[in-house]
Amino acid sequence: NKGKIIIDATERACVRPQDKIMQKARYSGKKKHHTVKNLLITDHDKRICYLGPTVSGSIHDYTLLKQELPANESWFETTQVWVDLGFQGIKKDYACSEHIHLPHKQPAKSEKNPKPTLTEQQKKDNRKIAKIRVRVEHAIGGMKWFHCLMHRIRNHLDVLVDNQISL
Repeated sequence: NKGKIIIDATERACVRPQDKIMQKARYSGKKKHHTVKNLLITDHDKRICYLGPTVSGSIHDYTLLKQELPANESWFETTQVWVDLGFQGIKKDYACSEHIHLPHKQPAKSEKNPKPTLTEQQKKDNRKIAKIRVRVEHAIGGMKWFHCLMHRIRNHLDVLVDNQISL
């Protein structure tokens, strides 16, 4: 399993900020709560290889990946990478797209295609990717079982997040 990684992001709740700008930044439209998130890279043995810095919950997973691993460098040259549909566009932005495994997205409903479905081969490919990607979900679950990145962030000072004290 050398050279195989799975990338995902995890969110956790935080106290609702009183500052309007901070409220907007921390509001996660997906979870309908105020959250912070971290990018996570695991291997196929459910070991966490990388845990990114804590950022506001409104930042999209793929935007977070581009901030932490800039697309102009060859990150996935010798590595097989599995991601979810939250990382749409990774194949066109990063080199070595043949090493990146992204599930097929269901086509949009339209007049020409009133009942959009995936082909049997696309469904088979998605099941194969899901069987591999479940490992990152288990790694996140294991991390939360040990109470890491699980509890609500209760501090109100941004300088204390991730011990990035800048006085």
